[in-house]
Amino acid sequence: MHKRPRSITVISWIFIAVGSASLIVGLLPLVDTAGAQHIARLKAQHPLEYWLMPVVRILAIISGVFMLYGFNWARWLLVVWLGYHVILSAMNSLFELLIHSLLLAVVLYFLFRPQASAYFRGTRAVPARLQ
Repeated sequence: MHKRPRSITVISWIFIAVGSASLIVGLLPLVDTAGAQHIARLKAQHPLEYWLMPVVRILAIISGVFMLYGFNWARWLLVVWLGYHVILSAMNSLFELLIHSLLLAVVLYFLFRPQASAYFRGTRAVPARLQ
């Protein structure tokens, strides 16, 4: 197995942490009655959103974990996950759209650099020759 680029390690752990924290925060309302009432309202008004939120958070965790192990599909899952958030942001505010778009651009840059691509292929990156 080839050495994992540091950028992949950092990105993976960020998405594991963010996915885990948001999943826990999303489940906390189940503990108190006011939160349970809020969840019941959300479930009644937006049933798809109620079930989709935990799934999306779990996908961030799965993507981060499997990117640490070099699975190429996990890299693409993260790209789709971020693209989904860019689309959702476009429906909310311009600021959210800009932040998520910038995050997507930065992550794309690091996920598709030659070293990262070689890591996900399981091969060594060939350094560019100076001309």
